Amino acid sequence: MKLQRGLHVSCQALDDEPLHSSFIMGRMALAAVEGGAVGIRANSIEDIKEIKQLVDVPVIGIIKQDYPECDVYITPTMDEIDALVESGVDVIAMDATKSRRPSGETVEEMVKKIKEKHQDILLMADCSTIEEAIHADSIGFDYIGTTLVGYTNQSKDLRIEDNDFEIIREILKNVNHPVIAEGNIDTPQKARRVLELGCESVVVGSIITRPQVITKRFADEINKKERD
Repeated sequence: MKLQRGLHVSCQALDDEPLHSSFIMGRMALAAVEGGAVGIRANSIEDIKEIKQLVDVPVIGIIKQDYPECDVYITPTMDEIDALVESGVDVIAMDATKSRRPSGETVEEMVKKIKEKHQDILLMADCSTIEEAIHADSIGFDYIGTTLVGYTNQSKDLRIEDNDFEIIREILKNVNHPVIAEGNIDTPQKARRVLELGCESVVVGSIITRPQVITKRFADEINKKERD
């Protein structure tokens, strides 16, 4: 299934987080769909399989895997790609920065290999800068995402919402493939705005599915007011 226009919810919990459980992530995805989500983004084969049993919407799949001396951790090698294809995900998202993969391959080399081996799979580029998005658009990605804006060394001073989402507006002007807004889209107003600007869809995660993050925002604000 191709991705639908609208809200996709990222249902993820790493192994050191309180909600780490395929059972919980499956129910989280079900709740998201009941609330109006038209797609889910999920991490790990176990979570993806559970989610696909419970919801009938497109799933963007990733595998977060750390490798020694490598900055790339979102679906970094063909091992993760092969496993995700086997799981039946609709779209595979992967790091599309210019950092080398653990194998030493460039992102261009890896995309070429994926398209040769899995001709029907759709790929989403997780980018952190305008330049990376334009590059990803030219090398075979089917969707261009802003997932990593602010999370890499080259984008650490960038904020996705600055100047009315200038980064997204520049990407939209310079790419041919659908753009998926993701990363710090943490209010309904921001989600609506990126769709108004022309994004194909928007992925929202922590502010919906990570209660420890949501709680911390409330607690920090309360503590700040008390200190004042």
